[in-house]
Amino acid sequence: MTAAEPIRVMLVDDHALVRSAVRQALVAPDIEVVGEAATADEALLLAPELQPHILLLDINLPGTDGLRLLRELVPRLPDTQIVMLTISDSRRDLADAVRSGAAGYLTKDLSPEALQRAVRGIRSGNLAMSRAMAADVIRDLATGARRGSSDVADPRLASLSGREDEVLRHLADGLTDREIAERLGISPRTVETHVGSILHKLGVRNRAQAAAHYREGRTE
Repeated sequence: MTAAEPIRVMLVDDHALVRSAVRQALVAPDIEVVGEAATADEALLLAPELQPHILLLDINLPGTDGLRLLRELVPRLPDTQIVMLTISDSRRDLADAVRSGAAGYLTKDLSPEALQRAVRGIRSGNLAMSRAMAADVIRDLATGARRGSSDVADPRLASLSGREDEVLRHLADGLTDREIAERLGISPRTVETHVGSILHKLGVRNRAQAAAHYREGRTE
């Protein structure tokens, strides 16, 4: 990148208002938002064409989750730094993102100035996450190395994404889709999508069976 070339950023988020707010927050002479996508399919088509320097990716997308999309994009965009930009501060989502190749993990409560600093830092090779999150990642990786596996006894539970694990945990606690949506800051439709994926991965027919698997499959 030459000194005169702006940092090329692409946004992937299913909410138009969020994309607009992020785009506005990134208005700066040295930063250019070159493209946006609202779905995984759009991102898979557009990102390889645009080849942005940085791709800001939400975890919650319609039809799939951002972590799955991240795993698909990483090998297709070897020169792009993919950073999660999400409302989720789940340690599981954070660890999954790093393991899947994310170059950073930012939350949407950042100020515009902080987001610009993060984007500039990413392009310079800095880690795009808070010190607390970086410490969480190190602890999780160290704990996983000591155990040799996660704390999930059932391998089918281990196949769930971080968000799916959160949804299933709340489901096992007896929460409704609407209550789970409010707790996680996502739509009830997104919760339904996650539940469908959970049932498929666990090989069960209904939510009650999924909840039972969750309770039985966790070690103390």
